[in-house]
Amino acid sequence: MRSRTRGMWWGTAIEAPDPGALARFYSELLGWPIGHEEPGTAIVAAAPEGPFVVFQQAQGYHAPVWPPVDGQQRPMMHLDFQVGDLDGAVAEALALGATLAAEQPQEHVRVLLDPAGHPFCLCRDDG
Repeated sequence: MRSRTRGMWWGTAIEAPDPGALARFYSELLGWPIGHEEPGTAIVAAAPEGPFVVFQQAQGYHAPVWPPVDGQQRPMMHLDFQVGDLDGAVAEALALGATLAAEQPQEHVRVLLDPAGHPFCLCRDDG
């Protein structure tokens, strides 16, 4: 595709009832700074050039349900993070306000819910 440019992917946008609070959660969880914040939008990134995670205000926000349940808001996507110490990373995420999901489908992965209810996974790096 000719319209593609190097570094084409800019980032991911995630809806939230309180974008600033959710950006602060992920900033603390990942050690990534908040690069921009204004009413209704907050952005975190590992580096100034991105890629970026954008948190956007969502009116009438409904948290996704994990695991998915027919007739309820499904998770449309989730973020995966590789960690060296799975138990330690889970403890840190819980201390920041995450919740451990009741269903855990894999031994080397922990599904958690961020403060807005989005599922994310911490995956043990066995390398």
